[in-house]
Order: sequence, then C-alpha cells, then structure tokens
Amino acid sequence: MNANALPSTPAATPPLHTVPSATPPVVAPSRWPRRAFLRAGATVVLTATLLEPWRNSRAHAASTGDRSRSLDMRLGGRDLVVQPVLMYNLPQRQPARSWRNWGGLQTQAAVDEEVARIDQEAKELVRTAGFGLQLQPLAKVTNPAEAAALRDSPADTLLVYAAGSGTETLQALAASGKRLLIFVRYKSGPYYLWHEIVDSRFLRNHTDQVQQPNVGLDDVVVDESAELRWRLQALYGLKNTLGRRIVCVGGPGGWSWPKAPELARERFQLDMIDLPIPELNAKIEASRKDAPLMARCQREAQQYVQAAGVKLDTTPQAVQDAFLLKHLFHDLMNQADAFAVTVRGCMASYAGIMPCLTLTLVNDDGYMAYCEGDFVVIPSGILLHFIAGKPTYFCNPTYPHQGRMMFAHCTAPRRMDGRTLEPANLVTHYESDHGAATHVHFRKGQLLTIVKPDFEAKHWLALTGKILDTPFTDTCRAQVEVELNADTHDVLRNLRGFHCMLAYGDYTRELAYAAHKVGIQVQVLRS
Repeated sequence: MNANALPSTPAATPPLHTVPSATPPVVAPSRWPRRAFLRAGATVVLTATLLEPWRNSRAHAASTGDRSRSLDMRLGGRDLVVQPVLMYNLPQRQPARSWRNWGGLQTQAAVDEEVARIDQEAKELVRTAGFGLQLQPLAKVTNPAEAAALRDSPADTLLVYAAGSGTETLQALAASGKRLLIFVRYKSGPYYLWHEIVDSRFLRNHTDQVQQPNVGLDDVVVDESAELRWRLQALYGLKNTLGRRIVCVGGPGGWSWPKAPELARERFQLDMIDLPIPELNAKIEASRKDAPLMARCQREAQQYVQAAGVKLDTTPQAVQDAFLLKHLFHDLMNQADAFAVTVRGCMASYAGIMPCLTLTLVNDDGYMAYCEGDFVVIPSGILLHFIAGKPTYFCNPTYPHQGRMMFAHCTAPRRMDGRTLEPANLVTHYESDHGAATHVHFRKGQLLTIVKPDFEAKHWLALTGKILDTPFTDTCRAQVEVELNADTHDVLRNLRGFHCMLAYGDYTRELAYAAHKVGIQVQVLRS
C-alpha cells in the first residue's frame, strides 16, 4: 500500500456449442441502494450458522494452503453468447451479361458444404476457447430483412461469415445493436466476396476514412480461426467488466484523481457499493466475539502457514486476523452479489487489521481484490482478470532505467498463473510494520503483461516484460524486477497515471481490442 494514497430479451434458443461457466451468472447490475446494503449487513453477526460454504467451495480450499488446484479463476463470469451468421446469396445466370460476384458459394450444394465446414470450425473454436463461450445455431442470411431479424437474437456478438450478399445486408447486421466480428475466406475454403470489398464498401463506405461507428479494422479476420478466438476472449472480458459490482470499503476513490469513480462508471458502468469503514470495524469487533468463527480462522491460518512454500516472518495472530477479514469480505460480497472488493483508508488498519494478506487470499480464490479504492486502475484490473483468467496484481511502479522497471505493493496474489501458489514469505505491511503481507517469489523468466492506465480514462499504456528478480528492498513487500520488452525512453515518454496492473502472460492485444470498444486507446509498446 502507498502512504501517499488519498483517503480519499427473448428466450434463448438452445446453443449449438457451449463451454459453460462454472458458476451461476452475475445478476444484471441494478444498483443496490447503499442504505439497504448497510441495513442488511448491520444486522449480521458472523456465527457458525452463517458460515455457509462459499459460492465456490474449491476457492475455500485454495486459500488454506493447497499449492496447486484446478480452480475457476473467473468467479462470477457470464458466458459470451455468439451468433454465427452465414451471409450469402445465390446468383442466377443471365445471358450475355455479368451475373455473378466474386465468391465460391454459387450453388446450394456449395452452401451446404460451407454450413458443415463452419459447424466443424465452431466446435473447434469452443473446444479451445478456455473461457465461457456459447455459440447459437448458425443463422443463414441473404438479405437485409433476414439480417434485421437477428436484433432479437440473445447473442452478445454476431460472428458474420461474409461470403456474399450486398452492402445493405451487412449494414443491417451492423445496425443490430450487437458487436460484430467479420470472418472472410481467402484460402481456408471457398473464396468470400467480402475479402475483396469489406474495407472499401463497408468499413470506409466509399470514402477514405472508416465510417462505421461500432466496427473497425480489427473486427475483420481473414482465414485464421485462432484470430477469432483471442478477439472473442477479449469480448468475454469486456462483457464481464461492464456493469461489474464491487464492494468499496471506505468508498470509491482515485489516486490523486477524484474524477476516477465517475469516469469508471462512464466507461465501464461499474456498480460501486459503498461500505463505510466504521461499519467494517464494527463487524470485525463483533466477529472477534464469535468463538466458533475465531477457532475456524485459527485452523485455516495454521494450515496456510504450514503449507509448502510458506515462511512465517510475522506473527501467527496477524495471519489469523487476515483470515477473519477474509471471511468478512466474502460475506460482504455475498450480500451484495458481488465478486470484487476494494479497500480505502486502510493505512490506519481496520480495527487493528491490515488487509494486505486478506487481499492476496481473496485474489487467489478467483475473486478480485484491490487496495486503495483506486478507480483509475481498477477497471483495467477487472478487464485483465477476466481476459486472462488469472489474478491481477495491483502495484506501484518505479522509474524505468536501463531496460528495467521494479514494481511493488503489499497485496500481491500468489496464484498468478491461475493454478499454482508461488512461494512466499509472510511479512508485515511495510509502512506500518504491522499485520501480514506477502513477499511473493514470482517466477523468474515469466512473461508479464503490464498495464498503466491514464488518469483521464482515455489512453492506457500496455507492454510486456520478463521477471528478472524478486528483491527485498525498503519498499512495499512484494517486489518484482522486470526486464521490459520495450525501449526505456519510449516507456518514459508514454507513462501515464500512477498505479499499474500486472498479470502472467501476454494479453496486450486482447486488452487493446476490448478497451477500444469503450473509447479507450491502448498504446502497446514492443521492442
């Protein structure tokens, strides 16, 4: 934590192919009035009768020391629903004049073969997705009226196989109110007309600039189904960020930028549930009188400390307190039907508990937990979390030099790859020298995504780097030194905002694609 932080539709038809979500879908966000939220929480004392199994029982086991488990790291995620559309028309021969456009779908037999080809490709797309994906039965569209009927599809995205038909048909699909992906064939099957004209006739509409308000150059894919997959993964991440509900202990804020919550609502429609710190403190004090709960926290803390890869360099009581706060955070998220929490004003502790280790535990369970209530950067963490299916590390940057950059905070997740708990020393929170926090031994040589949002929610910086070391200097406890895959001076010239988000792997293209859909330009720097 940083001492300078401010306290400051119609019924769906059965899907053709499905990778189901592992958890029930999030209720569509409709703000829970703050007073009702607090009233529900104020009457609750955590007793043994309230300690129901969490929404994902595997997550409970994760935080008690099992180093490697198969977990759902996208808790609360809703499947991306995609409607495949074959757009075509069958020409009629006419004597002594041109009667057909470019393209290989000239007969019904060719159309039938293409339907079977798309079906097989769809099965493979779902099989390799790695995220919640549903594909509706293929729709065949030959004219604008048939295209307009897809407004009633339950899909989030139309995946248009643009083999033929006219511009008016594609325009009608674009006007459906759904996101549009356009796939055209060059060599992967019968030639598609729109491989020739998608740019000039549709995107630029017979001008020199892209004219489509909701479809751009990156929404067109030629031949490669793998290019569809990462775009769908990005759209899955965006769907699960928009309208996301998050419990805000101490209220939402922004590091040196009071407009941040307003901008996060504007860009991502985040639903921020305010929980005043005195309310949390009262819950903590009440819970300390609950003997069964305290015994449970003690057992869980002991299991965690005794697990392989953990070294205790703080007090056992501090770890037990972290598990107590974790139970409270899970209860608060359950009450709010939320899967994310952020804390603010915690430098003075919450009834004596520093939340650092608690945030680590919650992130390692597959939820989202962020320090400082900083909505300059929290939207990027939520988006990256759902794209990657891995925890995201909210951290402070340092000054880049000689191709390197160090990042640090006291709240690092350990399950950074989504499966395995990295080794860690359990130490105190740095600024207070109190409580429990993690010094994570991040995996050396691991590729990282680094996201640095700007204050105005207009331009994010994204790059990758390789972990060189996990030093232990006089800074926030979880330190990671990164060799940047970008020129140092390019990084310096494009630094924006303050806090960063890190994730294992390279998700820069998915992040840039998704953020562009809500009006944020992501500058991706590469070496």
